[in-house]
Amino acid sequence: MENKIKVGLVEDQLLFREGMKGILNYAGNNKFEVVFESGDGYSVIDKLNKSKTIPDVMLVDISLPPRPDNRGFNGLDVTNALLASFPQVRILILSVHEDENFITDLIEHGAHGYLVKDSDPQEVFDAIQSVHSKGSYINERTLKAIQGRIGKKVKAKKMNIVITKREEEILQLVCQQYTAEEIAEKLYISVKTVNGHRNNLLQKTGSRNVTGLVLYAIKNSIVSLI
Repeated sequence: MENKIKVGLVEDQLLFREGMKGILNYAGNNKFEVVFESGDGYSVIDKLNKSKTIPDVMLVDISLPPRPDNRGFNGLDVTNALLASFPQVRILILSVHEDENFITDLIEHGAHGYLVKDSDPQEVFDAIQSVHSKGSYINERTLKAIQGRIGKKVKAKKMNIVITKREEEILQLVCQQYTAEEIAEKLYISVKTVNGHRNNLLQKTGSRNVTGLVLYAIKNSIVSLI
C-alpha cells in the first residue's frame, strides 16, 4: 500500500482547521494523514523540533496571530522559518487573499504553491500531491498573478544567465508540471541526468525550489500562459 502523504496545518481558526483535518483524513481517498497542527506560526519550529513525525507538506495560512510580545509572525515568516530549519518540508499556502502581490511574494520567498481558501477540496488534494511529488503547484491563478505583476514592471530586468538548450527544454517541462521521471522518459535521458540539469538550473538562477524556476522562466519569457 502506498504511504500516505503526511500533512501539517498552520491555521488559527479552529473550525477551519478541524474542517481541513476531516477533509484530508477522511475524504482524501486514504492518501493523506494530518500529523501536525498549530494555531499560530511563531511556535511551529519549536513544535516540529519536539515532534516525532515531520510533515511532508505543510498547509500554512497567511494571517496568523502575533507573538506574545505582539510582534507579527504571519505565513511569510512561517515560510522563511520552515525553509531555514526544515527545508525538506513542502509549503502550500492557503489564504483568503487573491491579490497578485500576496501570491507572487510568497512564491518568490520559497513557497511551493498557493491556494485560496474557497478552493474545491479536489484541488487541495491535487495541490498537496503535486508539491509532494513534483516540488511545486502552479495553477492558472498563480501564473496570472506572476505574469500580471511582471507585466506592470515596464523595465523589468531579465537575468543575464546562459542556460543550455537541454536545460531550457527541461525548464519548460518543469513548468508544465512534469516529474523528473516523466521528463526523462520524454527526452530519452536518465532521471539522474534530469536531476543534474535541474540542480544546475537552481544554482544558475538562484532559485530555492522548482517554483522559483517557474518564476525565472516566466520573467525571462521561456514559458507563458499563451
